[in-house]
Amino acid sequence: MFLSLRAETEDAVSAALSALSLPTTDLSIEEPPEGVDAILASSIAFRLASEAGNAPGEVAADLANAIDVEGYTFLASASAQGPYVNFHASEDYYEETLETARNESYGRLEPTGREIVVEHTSANPTGPVHVGRARNPIIGDSIARLLDFAGNEVDRHYYVNDAGRQMAVFTWAYETFEESELPEPAREKADYDLVRYYRKGNRFLEEGSEREIEEAETEIRSIMQGLEAGDEKAYERVGHVVDTVLEGMCESLSRLPAEFDEFVKETRFIRDGDTEELVERLKALDNAVYEEDAWQLALPEFEKNLVFLRSDGTSLYTTRDLAHHEWKFASYDHAVTVLGEDHKLQATQLAAALDALGNDIEQLDSVFYSYVNLPEGKMSTRAGTGIDLDDLLDEAVSRAREEVEDRMDDRIRDDDLTESDIERIARQVGIGAVRYDIVSKQPSKAITFEWDRALNFEAQSAPYIQYVHARTCGILEGAERSPNDVDPALLESEEERNLIEVIARFPAVIESAAEDRQPHQVATYTREFAETFNAFYRECQVLSEDEALTDARLALVAASKHTIANALSVLGIEAPESM
Repeated sequence: MFLSLRAETEDAVSAALSALSLPTTDLSIEEPPEGVDAILASSIAFRLASEAGNAPGEVAADLANAIDVEGYTFLASASAQGPYVNFHASEDYYEETLETARNESYGRLEPTGREIVVEHTSANPTGPVHVGRARNPIIGDSIARLLDFAGNEVDRHYYVNDAGRQMAVFTWAYETFEESELPEPAREKADYDLVRYYRKGNRFLEEGSEREIEEAETEIRSIMQGLEAGDEKAYERVGHVVDTVLEGMCESLSRLPAEFDEFVKETRFIRDGDTEELVERLKALDNAVYEEDAWQLALPEFEKNLVFLRSDGTSLYTTRDLAHHEWKFASYDHAVTVLGEDHKLQATQLAAALDALGNDIEQLDSVFYSYVNLPEGKMSTRAGTGIDLDDLLDEAVSRAREEVEDRMDDRIRDDDLTESDIERIARQVGIGAVRYDIVSKQPSKAITFEWDRALNFEAQSAPYIQYVHARTCGILEGAERSPNDVDPALLESEEERNLIEVIARFPAVIESAAEDRQPHQVATYTREFAETFNAFYRECQVLSEDEALTDARLALVAASKHTIANALSVLGIEAPESM
């Protein structure tokens, strides 16, 4: 209903401005300042003051008086308050919101007909996912969920680096060293098993004799050239290593959860000829040069040229990624890529090269993120390997379990809460805490993950918000009845009205967050929602002897349940039914 109210408000303001012979662009319809009793407000009087020849307060008063609300369903009135014009909703607004939000799909926007691909994670398959990169799958998966909920057809892609030097080194090492030469794997998982070969190979290339290193490098170059030449044997050798490690990495990522519709391999664009064809097009550009034994693209806005073909005829990662992006542009209406901040230069060069090749780079959005840090001494670290995502998630579930059990001990233990229930709650809360703490921050800001903040049941954290959903479930289950013939007019207290107003805004939050590619806007909304619901819960007794009021409040609780469940789902966080 909020979107409809906003559309009516924009229409009414535009009509009033026309009647006053004032410009109708940039209506400045927004949420009102804190402390203002209104659904929407406009600060347009500031901008129009000089043109109207009056003070902003006088312009606002004239505009409010000129607004005609006749014929609108949700816009009830307009009033001036200083330099602001405030807009108030009708009873129909509250009634329709309550009715609409009782639908389980509440907040999902109408289909747009647009097909969008979201590429995220795409970590090199050289070993377990590191915690520093955990922000990529969490942000990427949340953006994909958000765009889907906003009515788009969304595919989730993992771009697999299976053609670079790293994978040639990995393949050589896997085929060279024996199990007896390696340490025990840290976990019984494919990625932890094979990463030992990769680490052993890199140490060998640093510490081996000159002759041994030269022989190894010859084999590594042979693998890379075999891939470039379309040698099926080379593809099979590298593919076995890549697929085995990727299987283990995806097992870890699924815990977040982060899942993919397609794994797009670099070698695909070598094997189908796209890279070779793209190289010829790059060579034909006016700003293509052959310098320092390599083909390069001179891009005026960058200090360094973009190298796209080595002297031995092998392409580079960026060359293959150009072919990859042209394929995405041909297959989808829009492409979103989630990247670490250390890839910003590479991404901007890529966009410039795509533009030079005649592509519409408006089809591309790059979302950059800073890395996740952990405070010193908060988690044990295996020497030389850092902290893996599995370590973080295990620790999160363990700490959540301790918190759940402590809270159970503080009150009478629920005989119905089984060991399975405790495990479920610990997993939902622990992983939800990690995910929420990361996705709730603007991607460009560096963050330090802190357990006390993430797992705080009383503060603005995932457990705090998840508990609201569990509470709604408990209320509805305890009522043992479904509300009938609901009269929304009975919900007249400030807390009830505030809650309906926050519920009404949910679709608009989805629309804005999807347009900006910023799921943290949804996280911010969930915190506001939780605070508003808790205020309602404190002040309004849901179950009472007044059956009509009970039905109305139960309907409001049901609307709240669907709203917070869907908001958490967009963030990829489970909504527990009990905690």
